[in-house]
Amino acid sequence: MSTHVLVEKMQAQREGGKILATILKEIEARTVAGVTGLELDEYARELCVKHSVEAVYLKEAKDFGYAICISKNDVLIHGVPDSEPFQDGDKVSFDMTIRHKGWCVDSAFTILVGGKGSAATKHLLRATRGAFYAGIEGIRAGSSVGQIGYQVEQYLCSAKLGIIKDFIGHGIGRTMHEAPEVPNFGHAKSGAILKVGQTICIEPMTSLGGVATKIDPVDGWSVHLVDGSLGAHYEHTVLILEDGTEVLTAW
Repeated sequence: MSTHVLVEKMQAQREGGKILATILKEIEARTVAGVTGLELDEYARELCVKHSVEAVYLKEAKDFGYAICISKNDVLIHGVPDSEPFQDGDKVSFDMTIRHKGWCVDSAFTILVGGKGSAATKHLLRATRGAFYAGIEGIRAGSSVGQIGYQVEQYLCSAKLGIIKDFIGHGIGRTMHEAPEVPNFGHAKSGAILKVGQTICIEPMTSLGGVATKIDPVDGWSVHLVDGSLGAHYEHTVLILEDGTEVLTAW
């Protein structure tokens, strides 16, 4: 990649990251009991128009047809928005990718509607978020992807959570999913070497129970935990710098 294109990419993804953070923050504020996933998806579309960005799932995910993934309770990721109102205590994950000036950014988070939930569920959410930050600690150009996975895995093992291995993080650029693969497990000093200006999505996915997953046979998208336990998902787009990292979608 030429220096000119790299500079263009970094600027667009920085701007796009701030926009996506703003959109997701507004989505979170509207996630209350009585609201439906379809209503939040419509709001996400309106926000994309407002900020002049493209909702990548809406345009490019074949047969999905929505701007944002909304995954409730035993649905881990890729949940399809529906008309069932949220209830206090529901665990809900949101995952959204936008394209700004030709470059993509991606982010996800998990909350409890009304802030209500068991101590175990609150631990699940806190530790999944914490695993993300453990994964980027000490990462810089010249580090390996395996180091990220190792650090995430060690953190989650200490938290006594299930580590989902069927789905992993990824590089991101003009398209949503690019090389390298970024697992949430692995061996330190293994895998692809990260370079200055590269952007990757680190996204721990965890469970309170088993780690086996299955795709919903009806909608073909929603990924359920086989044992019906609760899972969580936390993701940011991360820019690799010579002396560290920059979380582009932080809010």
